[in-house]
Amino acid sequence: MPEMKRTVKDSVFTCLFSDPKYARELYLYLHPEDPDVTEADCRLVTIENIFSDEQYNDLGIQIRDKLILLAEAQSTFSANLPVRMLLYAARNYKTYISEHKLRLYAAKAVALPKVELYMVYSGTKQDVPDVLRLSDLCGGLGAIEVAVQVLRGGDGSIVGQYVEFCQVADAQRGLYGLSKQAIQETIRICLERGILTPFLTAKREEVVDLMEMLFSQEEIWRLDTEYYMAEGEKRGEKRGEKRGEKRGEKRGLVKGLLLAVSSLMETTGMSVEQALTSLKIAKEEWPQYMEMLEKL
Repeated sequence: MPEMKRTVKDSVFTCLFSDPKYARELYLYLHPEDPDVTEADCRLVTIENIFSDEQYNDLGIQIRDKLILLAEAQSTFSANLPVRMLLYAARNYKTYISEHKLRLYAAKAVALPKVELYMVYSGTKQDVPDVLRLSDLCGGLGAIEVAVQVLRGGDGSIVGQYVEFCQVADAQRGLYGLSKQAIQETIRICLERGILTPFLTAKREEVVDLMEMLFSQEEIWRLDTEYYMAEGEKRGEKRGEKRGEKRGEKRGLVKGLLLAVSSLMETTGMSVEQALTSLKIAKEEWPQYMEMLEKL
């Protein structure tokens, strides 16, 4: 099997488990009954879209030719994950079939690897189910079922340490905002507590670069918010009517806010409240903004 390669750095999660050592450790955490698996048995099959916003996933690992493990890291819960996982699995199967030149229309049955789907959850929501099912979104079981197992850590495993890392990062971001200090404190605390110590020691600069890249987007989001607010005001003024002006201003405000909040949530895993705080929106103003966001 080809050597595992990593060409994207979407997150610390991707960076961590794209390393063959930790990919194997993740597999053994899920399948302790197979201790003979080696790093060479693990191949990265993460879906990547470098130049577009089309579908991609956080992590895909193929173990020999018997298993494809797909995992997503989430700090904000989404019940829609089974749908996305279904699409990821279909794309991985398509790639596998093409690579192995399997004949789907032949009489003989083809041999396919099993697919397992996981969500590594590091958020604070307490009532997240242990398994997310596609049938829950379809009103019942149909011809297709997808089951995504939820991993929460809390056991000192590699998954548990990643979840702890996220929790420390969230706490420091709450104290210091999207800043260099938040990054430095996150790494310092994790090293002191023995969280991902070998990984952070070896990849410290890379982790800092990853987090700085995400944090540096804040200014772009702020500029986008200001732009859409200004555009909304222009549209309202151009209509020349008080009603149209207010409507245009409100539309611009909401559009800009939605863009900034959704970008922060998607790339950093913030909750809505954390994103609003990061954008320096006072807590007493949250209700009106939350109401606007919910209406979109």
